Amino acid sequence: MPQQAKAADSLNILADAAILVDADSGKILYAQNADATLGIASMTKMMTEYLLFEAIEDGRVSWDQEYTVTDYAYEISQDMRLSNVPLRKGEAYTIQELYEAMAIYSANAATIGIAETIAGTEEEFVRLMNEKAEELGLAGAKLVNSTGLSNSLLMGMHPKSTGANDENVMSAKAVAKLTKALLDKYPEVLETTKIPNKMFRPGTADAINMLNWNSMLPGLAFEYEGVDGLKTGSTDFAGHSFAGTAKRDGTRLIAVVMKAVDEKGVGSYKARFDQTRVLFDFGFGQFTKEEIIPGGYQIKGQETLPVTKGEEKAVSIAVKEPITMMIQTSDKEKYQPELVLDESVVDEGKIEAGIGKGEVVGTVNVVKTEGEDYGYLDGTKSDAEVVTTEKVARANWFSLSIQAVGNFVSNMWSGALDFVKGLF
Repeated sequence: MPQQAKAADSLNILADAAILVDADSGKILYAQNADATLGIASMTKMMTEYLLFEAIEDGRVSWDQEYTVTDYAYEISQDMRLSNVPLRKGEAYTIQELYEAMAIYSANAATIGIAETIAGTEEEFVRLMNEKAEELGLAGAKLVNSTGLSNSLLMGMHPKSTGANDENVMSAKAVAKLTKALLDKYPEVLETTKIPNKMFRPGTADAINMLNWNSMLPGLAFEYEGVDGLKTGSTDFAGHSFAGTAKRDGTRLIAVVMKAVDEKGVGSYKARFDQTRVLFDFGFGQFTKEEIIPGGYQIKGQETLPVTKGEEKAVSIAVKEPITMMIQTSDKEKYQPELVLDESVVDEGKIEAGIGKGEVVGTVNVVKTEGEDYGYLDGTKSDAEVVTTEKVARANWFSLSIQAVGNFVSNMWSGALDFVKGLF
């Protein structure tokens, strides 16, 4: 069976966790062990990027601001086991240079330089990272350094509030939420993450070609149409992971794979891109944005609400705006509307007269009646306001009196009939 024809329950992503998300709405299209807390390695740097863009936006840092290399950053930059650009002790580098090295080449010492510039120390920066993680709703996230390196690789210079063997951890869902938050607020990050390679300090003795670790970019080993970001991650603890994003025909997807392996169970750079490809093929091949509920739609059997004290006994209600969702094309008939009335407006299923046209009386939710529904990253539902389609004025005192008499007589006859039935 061609991969793009597979159903979600047969994808079988070869990774400890995976998730696929519509970047626009946050709707989860596929999830596998997505709430498990796992190592994230250099995917951590997306949080560092977020805080850097925020600091620049607030005017606390500028792109041309210079950072003078500290002993800590210098020592890490000399470790040939790690991804780095050469930094000279005491020399100044612009934030722009450090950012490009971080976003393209996952340079670890450059990342530490950014953290120290923003917060003074990496210790304080870690506090800001965890504070932002809580603000963004990244449940279960624990960040212990700015880079995603294992603390054991930081030569004893790790933040003192963290342990010597601590690791940065999140769930796949939290990584996807961080990715979406970064893309939503600072989409300009893609202008850098889409660069396949760039020279660091060209024309100097320190010149080094920064080949992007994201090999799914155009022109690289595992290129995939539409990919323009975002961040890889690899450590012994986290395995081979990737938070990728791609855009085709106006649709942007986010895919996260964590600790990806091949068919033999072996982790590799290729494995994480192979598994991401499976997710992207599934998303772009099987999903489209569909109008599930049109504007003005009336739910069968719930087209009206009873009205008390009004000139009319009922008022028509309808969905105000259409509901459009990213769904598998074959699943369209599996979604049904569910009316939820606002109890602060509608009392025991009735609404009191004196209401205008367009008054909100509740919402309509879209419910999947068959198969898995993974929901949304932020836990929301697909819904739209339900409103009155006409106004209903209050009846005058005479009409209300007639209604009261009618209700009294009706209740009296009902009681009498019940009494007579009881005799037999």
